[in-house]
Amino acid sequence: MYETLLYEVREAVAYLTLHRPDRYNAFNEKMSMEFLDALRRVGKDKAVRVLVITGAGKAFCSGQDLKEVVGVERSLGDSVARRYNPMVRGLHELEKPVIASVNGVAAGAGVGLALACDYVIASKAATFVLAFVNVGLSLDTATSFHLVRTVGLKRAFALAALGEPLNAEQALAWGLINEVVEEAKLAEATHALALKLAAKAPRALALIKKLLLRASERSYEEALQYELYYQEIAGRTQDYKEGVQAFVEKRKPVFRGE
Repeated sequence: MYETLLYEVREAVAYLTLHRPDRYNAFNEKMSMEFLDALRRVGKDKAVRVLVITGAGKAFCSGQDLKEVVGVERSLGDSVARRYNPMVRGLHELEKPVIASVNGVAAGAGVGLALACDYVIASKAATFVLAFVNVGLSLDTATSFHLVRTVGLKRAFALAALGEPLNAEQALAWGLINEVVEEAKLAEATHALALKLAAKAPRALALIKKLLLRASERSYEEALQYELYYQEIAGRTQDYKEGVQAFVEKRKPVFRGE
């Protein structure tokens, strides 16, 4: 199906594995385009309720494949516009929860990719390094957006300006990620988390995601209005009726995304 990715669906969970282990899963042109295609596929597949992104081998994603750009004159702005911006925008606009299962190093755009996901679970072997500055570049892949909102301005500057690695435990303490597990338990813990999310009401999750991603851009009154609007939408779903009925009957609800 794909040359640079592995894609499979298990128990309503789509697993998208970056599969260039010999290049530490660095993005080349091909992988960027295949990644965007995979996002569209997840969005259209009603059987998929959660997306998990991980990497093959020792790395999660080492960012841009620099071997692809050596000696080549190209517009980096064009590359960001065609590849990296659509990837993170696609993750934000996907009306399904996205989990980054960070199995190893995440560098440059790899950090941006992880942070653009809704939940980040990492193994103790994971590290996060904003390597842009180390090759004379600024930030992209929405790292500037997410860093300040998650770790604050001072820590964001330290990460971006020094380009030094942050281990998984430090990333957790700083609020950059959600959870750290033993390396051998990452796959199991990720799947358990994905199944928990897959059992929730899909429409409610989509609305929650929309609210939270835009929360910092809205005033207090705007936030109240959007909450009102989205709650009205949620309250008209069959899943809401099922949730209330299940609560009354003291059983687990069975949500169908309707």
